[in-house]
Amino acid sequence: MPYTYNTPDDERSMLQSIGVDSVAELFQFVPEEFRLQRPLDIPSALGELELTQHLSALANRNASAQQKACFLGGGSYDHFVPAVVDALASRGEFYTSYTPYQPEVSQGNLQVMFEYQTLICQLTGMDVSNASLYDGGSAVAEAVLLAMSVTGRNRVVVPASMHPEYRQILETYFACLGAELVTVAAPSGSVSLADIAAAVNAETACVVVQHPNFFGCLEDVQGIAKIAHAAGALLIQSFDPLSLGLLKRPADMDADVAVAEGQCLGTPMLFGGPYLGIMACKEQFVRRMPGRIAGQTVDRRGRRCWVLTMQTREQHIRREKATSNICTNQGLFALRAAIYLSEMGPQGLREVADLCVRKTAYAKQQLTSQPRFVSAFDRPTFKEFVVRDTQGRVAEMLEQAADAGYLAGVPLARWYPEMADCFLVAVTEKRTRQEIDGLVSALSAASKSSAPRPHTSLAQAAWA
Repeated sequence: MPYTYNTPDDERSMLQSIGVDSVAELFQFVPEEFRLQRPLDIPSALGELELTQHLSALANRNASAQQKACFLGGGSYDHFVPAVVDALASRGEFYTSYTPYQPEVSQGNLQVMFEYQTLICQLTGMDVSNASLYDGGSAVAEAVLLAMSVTGRNRVVVPASMHPEYRQILETYFACLGAELVTVAAPSGSVSLADIAAAVNAETACVVVQHPNFFGCLEDVQGIAKIAHAAGALLIQSFDPLSLGLLKRPADMDADVAVAEGQCLGTPMLFGGPYLGIMACKEQFVRRMPGRIAGQTVDRRGRRCWVLTMQTREQHIRREKATSNICTNQGLFALRAAIYLSEMGPQGLREVADLCVRKTAYAKQQLTSQPRFVSAFDRPTFKEFVVRDTQGRVAEMLEQAADAGYLAGVPLARWYPEMADCFLVAVTEKRTRQEIDGLVSALSAASKSSAPRPHTSLAQAAWA
């Protein structure tokens, strides 16, 4: 049916002001074949009871980490969240607050930002941290933009072992920037220094390395940093915050910018988000850092207080010259991270990291002792590892394991077609020996009587 719209006098006046006769005219640029030529097919309204029942039924169709033993990884992990995190973060002063456009009346929020920044600087060894970004992927992108701004160059080198979705985000940004993204292969699970050196040249703005990387393998960050710096480029490290309970800090490996996905610091998996983007850097780059930075000072009476500092970056002052402005309630997840880090302390982080390493080693040993499975990479790993299924039936195997109560891993065919017979397994401190042994049994028993299916079908079935 034709589009109709009843235009009140005030709306008709607005349409006339912009030189059109109807709302329909505003959509003339949309080709006819793409327009919906009928009313929306929306069911009748439900009462509160019926709506609650309907939404509960839909939610119960999801398989969560609370219902099944979770060995999923690749950026979202089933770590333990201490009760104090929810207790404090759910307080109304934090949970419902908005971004402090008048910071002087938001002292509690600003203090939280400041404490979070302090903790992140202590964790990474870097000089300065912002008060959080959207997630690990946006943090990588913002760090690359910072490096391009600092160096005046537009070539970025990344290993194929970096999270593939982080690389996709960079490709999206670069589509409109005219920048060049160079991906270096990592067939052994980690990138070689020789391959990095061959890819870096005088036009390179930065090298981005993930350590531990997407496969769980460790990278030679210090070696890569030397190559980058010799060419006048920056070194950006994407890290796992919990790995720093055992591994060297980014600053100790001469990284210029450190970024991370902070979900592991007190935020549940939440079916994929929202999450927390961590970013810290050397002091010389602070004026190019995006987002918000809270500073500590004293008021006119000498009392300790907090402010938003270096606001020349903000759009309301610098406009098109500003860096990215990321604020609103993203700070709620920074608060959760601050509570988690304060509760765990250095010793707690070390214990969590040690448990992850030990349980991961046990799971890898048990899985690869089965005739069906082999380790895809002979490299040191942290918290996750890649397994190759010699029967080549990854998707159906993982589906059957889920039916048995195990979210057994992430198939890699979606991002790495050459690894269609591989899947990624993550083992956090929450997993027990009984769960790991059950995972091995479930995977070994799966699909024994089924005929193999083509790799392309596996990928489609796994991610339909």
